[in-house]
Amino acid sequence: MLAAALAQRTDYAATLSLAGRTAAPAPQPVPVRSGGFGGAEGLARYLRDARIDALIDATHPYAAAISANAAQAAHAAHVPLIALRRRPWPQFPGDAWIEVETVEDAMKAVGDTARRVFLTLGRKELQPFAAAPQHTYLIRSVDPVDPPLAVPHATYIAARGPFSEAEDRALLERHRIEIIVAKNSGGESTYGKIAAARRLGIPVIMLKRPALPAAESVETVDEVLAWLDHALTLSTARGV
Repeated sequence: MLAAALAQRTDYAATLSLAGRTAAPAPQPVPVRSGGFGGAEGLARYLRDARIDALIDATHPYAAAISANAAQAAHAAHVPLIALRRRPWPQFPGDAWIEVETVEDAMKAVGDTARRVFLTLGRKELQPFAAAPQHTYLIRSVDPVDPPLAVPHATYIAARGPFSEAEDRALLERHRIEIIVAKNSGGESTYGKIAAARRLGIPVIMLKRPALPAAESVETVDEVLAWLDHALTLSTARGV
């Protein structure tokens, strides 16, 4: 949504930077660069060399390292920074959440008794569940999980959201899911499983969000655009 909004503005020349972890990213309406910068120092160098006027941190709420690098780089390069941070999902009556700090904690919270588990974490965060091979896993990710998780019973679904409540309810019922492991990502794209779990009475082990660096932040694309207009107006007035 942010890239689409920026693409409509002829007074901006936006570049979208992707971490490069997704094999086939969704098409974007603005120029895209992919891959890391080499930490905060490398990003600061890029900001200076490319003469970037403003930096928008619109990373996933769990990409704490990237957000930290963005904050350090913006400070070092004297580039104004705004963070677009999605509001976390609130708990509603009927939600049965077990909040945990780490993926390892989530694995332990599933318990020792064999259960049918829906894992909706990143591909690179699945490994701790190899220590609990007694469970039957349903794993959904944007890209295929390669290598597969070293457990005897796992089904993989490669799919990109959004997922509706009706779709996820059908999925949970079809696979007879007994518990879900998820991140509190916020937004609407992947909320279907949370709403479906509430209706079906399925508990959710929810990975808490990591601490993010202090930065000016907003929750909507419109707020980003308003900040951007103000920040670039100030830069022009100062002759930056």
